[in-house]
Amino acid sequence: MIGILSFLGFTILVAVIAYFATKSTNEQTSDGYFLGGRSLTAGVIAGSLLLTNLSTEQIVGLNGNAYSDGILVMAWETLAAIAMVICAIYLLPRYLKGGISTIPTYLERRFDKTTKAMTSGLFLSGYAIVLLPIVLYSGSLAISGMFDLPAKLGVSEWASIWVCVWSIGIIGSIYAIFGGLKAVAVSDTINAIGLLIGGLLIPIFGLYAISDDNSLLGGISKLTTEHPEKFDAIGSESSSIPFATIFTGMVLVQLFYWGTNQQIIQRALGAKNLKEGQKGVLLAACFKILGPLIVVLPGIIAFHMFDGQLEKADQAYPKLVAAVLPVTLVGFFAAVLFGAILSSFNSALNSCVTLFGLDIYKEYVNKEASESKVVSVGKRFGVLLALFSMILAPFLYYASDGLFGYLQQVNGAYSIPILSAIVIGFLTKRVPAIAAKAGIIFAVVVYVIYIFMQRGLGVEWLPHMLHVQAITFVLTIILMLVIGKLKPRETDYVQEYTNEVDITGWKYVKPVGLIITLIVISTYIIFR
Repeated sequence: MIGILSFLGFTILVAVIAYFATKSTNEQTSDGYFLGGRSLTAGVIAGSLLLTNLSTEQIVGLNGNAYSDGILVMAWETLAAIAMVICAIYLLPRYLKGGISTIPTYLERRFDKTTKAMTSGLFLSGYAIVLLPIVLYSGSLAISGMFDLPAKLGVSEWASIWVCVWSIGIIGSIYAIFGGLKAVAVSDTINAIGLLIGGLLIPIFGLYAISDDNSLLGGISKLTTEHPEKFDAIGSESSSIPFATIFTGMVLVQLFYWGTNQQIIQRALGAKNLKEGQKGVLLAACFKILGPLIVVLPGIIAFHMFDGQLEKADQAYPKLVAAVLPVTLVGFFAAVLFGAILSSFNSALNSCVTLFGLDIYKEYVNKEASESKVVSVGKRFGVLLALFSMILAPFLYYASDGLFGYLQQVNGAYSIPILSAIVIGFLTKRVPAIAAKAGIIFAVVVYVIYIFMQRGLGVEWLPHMLHVQAITFVLTIILMLVIGKLKPRETDYVQEYTNEVDITGWKYVKPVGLIITLIVISTYIIFR
């Protein structure tokens, strides 16, 4: 009962603070609703970036991978910091200079409207079919298990999943659809603080639990002494992240996610100025370096605590939490996880609403629509999309075997085409729109063929998926450059400054970025 009360108390507190923090935002304008009135400060941006990224799928999944492979899976966290440095120094100034609301908008200006429509369609498909349902499903599993809802409600696990999916979906939709980006970002910031506190408590309690002398250092010493192989960051070819992939597909995955993914970059696009945006992104990068303490170390602790005897690696984190977390903190931690689930869901949903309202409805359905009309239509689309996701999500219960690994692989079908077009757009001035469209289609087709060969036909000799993503990227870039050489634009593309926000950069952005990069590199030297 105490756990449920603390869960409800923290969740309601977040909602109340978010409500009062967004009362003054004009949600009837595009900037007000989709970008929080371009008023987000560094702290809000950093908190929103972190919690949008962290979800139950990542917390449970990465700790499961750490249980099996050890610290080498930290690449998903630490290397993200370098991608965020690149975003802050190179990408964000160009985004804010153009005053864009969506990534496809940039591609429209650089290439043409068809390129914009193609990328918007890829984003919407990836979010609606893959991201939203899996966030709802994985989050429902965590909440249902933490409170043992099937037993408490006297229902089957299947019925409990339905209850949780619709509860999370409805609450998340209220934030995303009716609150806009600022409500999402403010609630994310509060929940991010809770997640950092709660997430760090798990490895602390875990280290105390396995220590012979009831100390943190004693716990660390026991792990490093008895399981030295778990602290080798250099992955072999048989591991989930072979070391070579860090220099191929991993770079691209991180650069897409933190530099061009609408769901993520939309927080930085809502910055009040470039200085706040850069500080927010780099602040989040600093916390990403500490990410392994939350999403990697607990998995290694669980491996020791349960003698590597768990039936499934993904059981590592939930079982560790149940074993070491005091009962009085269960409700708080469940509320924090609930916030992480909500963040991933409402962030993706808000991005879908933004993409549909600005890139689809305003462009192709009603070009004369007022800003309030675009916002209104976007909200209605969000309601339909949320309902679709809530109906689809519970059925993943019957298709969960290998699902998360499959979804990570499938994401490349839209991340590589979009990243390829953006890279060419930034680095060249004469490559034409036809090259971007041909490149996007080529990348989608090549990568889908790879997925079909591996998953459908079971071909075993294919390279690691991260290598395939890198190969696809390189071939796509070459194709675009060749077309640009044969049929270039008549004039150079020049980006215009729209004066939406002040684009004076933070004077310490490069020194701080360099420090973050050196720290990341040093972790691989330490754990080699």
